[in-house]
Amino acid sequence: MSNVGWLPAPAEELFGPEATAEESYDVLTVDVPPSSWTDALRVARDRLSCTYFDWLSAVDEPGTGFRVSAHVVALSPVRRLLLRTTVPHEAPVLASAVDVYAGAAWHERETHEMFGVTFDGHPALDHLLLPDTFEGHPLRKDFVLAARV
Repeated sequence: MSNVGWLPAPAEELFGPEATAEESYDVLTVDVPPSSWTDALRVARDRLSCTYFDWLSAVDEPGTGFRVSAHVVALSPVRRLLLRTTVPHEAPVLASAVDVYAGAAWHERETHEMFGVTFDGHPALDHLLLPDTFEGHPLRKDFVLAARV
């Protein structure tokens, strides 16, 4: 176990035994299991001074699940952290980050709408971009686009 990038301790000590970290292009990336998601966000905010919430989204990775990522930043000095976790396609559920970063609310709504990931504890996973009558999740790889039919 060794420190990666600007982390003050090994990722396993900060984020839990299953955490991994790597640094590339001045972005430190930490992967954690879904059960550690909100704890990892709290560590980023409280221990690493990542007080700026930039964005949260997902990527559909066939055969793996939905990789949910949150980009947070420490401002002085500027240090960027990408926290990631993966939820399975069969049960795309993750604890909401809203209690840690209030700014995650709209990002989680969009991710829920586009990918179908449910954020437990979110105050209102209402439609954000699509009409209320829209069916499906258009950024999933299995979503059939009219242009492809």
